[in-house]
Amino acid sequence: MTSPPTRPPAAPIAAPVPALQGLTADEARRRLAASGPNAIEDRERTGLAALLRGIATEPMFLLLLVAAGLYLALGDLGEGLLLALFAVATVGLTLFQERRSARALDALRELTVPQVRVIRDGQVQRIPARDLVPGDLFLLDEGERIAADGVLRDAVGISADESLLTGESVPVRKQPLPGTQRPEATAPGGDDTALVFASTLVVAGHGVAEAVATGRQTAVGRIGVSLAEIATEATPLQRQLGRLVRLFGGAALVSCVALATWWGLTRGEWMQGLLSAIALGMAMLPEEFPMVLAVFLALGAWRLARLKVLARRPAVVEALGAATVLCVDKTGTLTENRMQLQRLVTDDADVSALPGAALPEAVHRLAEFALLASQPGGLDPMDRAVLTLGERGLAGTEHLHPQWQLAREYPLTPGLLAMAQAWTAEDGQRRLAAKGAPEAIFDLCHLPAERREALMARVRTLATEGLRVLAVAEGRPDGRSEHAGDGLPADAHGAGFVLLGLLGFADPLRAGVPEAVAQARGAGIAVAMITGDHAATALAIAAQAGLDTQAGALSGAEIAALDDAALDAAVKRVRVFARVSPEQKLRLVQALKRGGETVAMTGDGVNDAPALKAAHVGIAMGVRGTDVAREAAGLVLLDEDFGHIVAGVRMGRRIFDNLRKAMVYIAAIHVPVAGLALLPLLFGLPPLLLPAHVVLTEMIIDPACSLAFEGAPEDPRVMRRPPRQADRGLLDGGLLLEGLLQGAALLAATLAVYMLALHAGRSTDTGRTLAVVALTAGNLLLVATNVAAGLGWRVLLQASARPLWAVSAGATLAVGGALLWAPLRGLLHFAVPSAADLGAALAAVLLAVLAGSLLARRVTAARGG
Repeated sequence: MTSPPTRPPAAPIAAPVPALQGLTADEARRRLAASGPNAIEDRERTGLAALLRGIATEPMFLLLLVAAGLYLALGDLGEGLLLALFAVATVGLTLFQERRSARALDALRELTVPQVRVIRDGQVQRIPARDLVPGDLFLLDEGERIAADGVLRDAVGISADESLLTGESVPVRKQPLPGTQRPEATAPGGDDTALVFASTLVVAGHGVAEAVATGRQTAVGRIGVSLAEIATEATPLQRQLGRLVRLFGGAALVSCVALATWWGLTRGEWMQGLLSAIALGMAMLPEEFPMVLAVFLALGAWRLARLKVLARRPAVVEALGAATVLCVDKTGTLTENRMQLQRLVTDDADVSALPGAALPEAVHRLAEFALLASQPGGLDPMDRAVLTLGERGLAGTEHLHPQWQLAREYPLTPGLLAMAQAWTAEDGQRRLAAKGAPEAIFDLCHLPAERREALMARVRTLATEGLRVLAVAEGRPDGRSEHAGDGLPADAHGAGFVLLGLLGFADPLRAGVPEAVAQARGAGIAVAMITGDHAATALAIAAQAGLDTQAGALSGAEIAALDDAALDAAVKRVRVFARVSPEQKLRLVQALKRGGETVAMTGDGVNDAPALKAAHVGIAMGVRGTDVAREAAGLVLLDEDFGHIVAGVRMGRRIFDNLRKAMVYIAAIHVPVAGLALLPLLFGLPPLLLPAHVVLTEMIIDPACSLAFEGAPEDPRVMRRPPRQADRGLLDGGLLLEGLLQGAALLAATLAVYMLALHAGRSTDTGRTLAVVALTAGNLLLVATNVAAGLGWRVLLQASARPLWAVSAGATLAVGGALLWAPLRGLLHFAVPSAADLGAALAAVLLAVLAGSLLARRVTAARGG
């Protein structure tokens, strides 16, 4: 079977020919073993030593060590060793939580390993960038990060942003150096050099480079610059929690000093006062807030990755569930990005181009120049659809030209939405073929207004059928504006083009899109389509997908004519935007934000980066997306399916709900722990909670937060309620009030148990035992009530509640062991209470927690929380 015309050997995206064989797989393996991976040390990973240093500086850990030292100084070896054991357990628990989060992030990093296209064994292959070796031929394209230092062997219009190395933001031109020559060493920066540098960005053109240095041997590796070394700024929520922890830490310090001083001066028991002060300080420190946030966001990002939504910055998980508008591209997101050429239209014919349909002679020239205007081996789905004509419709005809050589490319530009290719025939004559947006091709052909309008009416008719329409033209150099040396015009306008006809492409709607759009709209989320397609095509696809099309479509030309106020009004009504340039996406995002919307925006190109960065949630395409788009976005859609964006919103809402529940619980449990450490002393009663009791409670709090709440199921109504208000943060007054009311109820119950036990003549150790058992039971009940909040108690019987039952079982065994094993009972100053006393204490706590939770939710509901 005859094949379509091929490019000259050095064409960067043609099927490789013998001159571009590249390395063999065996040679690449040998060089990888010799040179090492193409990677710079990842500074984001935290080693065990760094983790241990971080734990050693935690206030809770330091207070534990001080308490253990005091007991040992007093000669109480048993209690000192018990607290030391608790300190070791604290280290182990923290390491478990940190490594759990780290494993989730490691799994995400595996998904984000940069890829590079190389030529090996004569074939283009996509490999991890870390496997690139010196001598490899690798392909460069607009929007890609360069994977290694190299020499440009072939290029079409390449320029690179080398500001990472030079500090200069102006892109520099690159010129290829064919063959095997090596240029003299040149520093980054400066125009018309053949060297390209790792980690810099291709901002225009495409080409082929030969790798000359990888990993730490590159310019970026030698100076130790790595994107991983750039400090990540704390999010507003992380700063808010940091301020809260510092506030409570300061209050705890003042309270500890005051309590120790007061107890020592009034009772003369300085050591007991110091131990009680340490217990109070440990009880008041809300150290769980930042830990829970880190765990939830890391594991939330891992859960999103399972839905094919990759969170490059885990903090974006918080914003995802609040999105009120999803701005999505049509091609590849709502549709399958599986273009199929369906129609060939000329002045004399309108024929089907579906497989199996014979192409009449009337459209052969249109098909011929459509082939010549397409890139063999390219990634564009419409080019691939056109190239199938060479395998079927035109096979065996004189309209295929396998011997023609590509002389020059005229790439698509913002000013001309068409691309052209110049070919050299066997007789030396030049032929130009152009393909692109109908308006652009009509402009190239200099059509009169009436002819242009008649053709645009035909384009609109095809577009209403849901077809994407391109026009094709044939051209020859007309002698004007010739490029020095090759007899070709400097730009496509310098050739005389003649219109040949129109191509109609169909891109089927993804199967699950209508259901996902309906689900999004049911959740109060508007879905807007922003596309470069014709308005009629966009409206046809939007109607199939279930988008709101009542206000029609707003075109890029109309957007350009609107001032900001008019655009702000338009985006409140219109949900389909057509013929939109990437630069106009930024205006649309800004207009939506001015209207109070929380915007999620998809994008894939270099010029989409500003809009992705401006959106509250930027979503880059994982397959089509350029490196610069992925770097600007907070999320990467790995398979580009709109349904997974909606699933990500659903997961984001679940994560946010569970995180709020965990925050309520943390605020609640610290009230009784701190109160029981302080109030008995103020009331003139014997100390109730000692440092060991506080640590025992903390051993329940931490796993409850990171296991029970993180794994809690979603609210069945999660996608039947509107998005939360943008100004409603994770930690607000209503949340704190709810937690404080729940905690106050548990504090009142446990303190009453202690005081009534002492009043009834029970020993101090018996009263303490009843109070600690009641506190532990109340702690677990707080976990259960907050996990079940809004879901019903039946949720506690589901498989998702297993972590809660595991934590409850561990806590029950720990407290039961402390009561039944005499040595441990003595160290904790416990006694064995009667069954009646124990039953009464548990009943009091059960009633108090249930009543407190009910009261707290009613109060916060009345406040609008």
